[in-house]
Amino acid sequence: MAALETPPVKLGWHAPDFRLKGTDGKLYALGDVKGAKGLLVMFICNHCPFVQAVADKLTRDAKELASLGIGSVAIMANDSVEYPEDSFDNMILSKEKHGFPFPYLIDETQEVAKAYGAVCTPDFFGFDADLALQYRGRLDASGMKPVEGGKRELFEAMKQVAETGKAPAEQMPSIGCSIKWRDM
Repeated sequence: MAALETPPVKLGWHAPDFRLKGTDGKLYALGDVKGAKGLLVMFICNHCPFVQAVADKLTRDAKELASLGIGSVAIMANDSVEYPEDSFDNMILSKEKHGFPFPYLIDETQEVAKAYGAVCTPDFFGFDADLALQYRGRLDASGMKPVEGGKRELFEAMKQVAETGKAPAEQMPSIGCSIKWRDM
């Protein structure tokens, strides 16, 4: 397992569109998941201990962000042939286990992950109402073990986006398992 941090990124670029299959069998595009005040795009997977440590927090935060007008979506881009724990069937089980209130989509070609510049799981991209990037940071101080009672960095940043259209200038990088890219 190679742990990576998200790189510094220039804010303001616009979310690339996509059309991906969800665990419910439906196809989703960017416009289907966007909220009135913005969108949180999360690159996650089933097997990564960094994601497992925060999965229930993702559920909590997405529900609270929805009440503020922020939509959420999770995308799994790992090579599920080499990493069968990340298979589509296991995505369905993971969504049920954690009660994800957002669509959980599979990026079989990995083109969406590449378009966003995703590097690890979890990797978070917070967009404003115009789908311009405002946040590329971590959920909180959790690593492979949940940290309870700490600052809810992602939630607070996206709440600020909902209220003002801008995230805080200070953003800590997310850390997680590398995305498992296919050999081409």
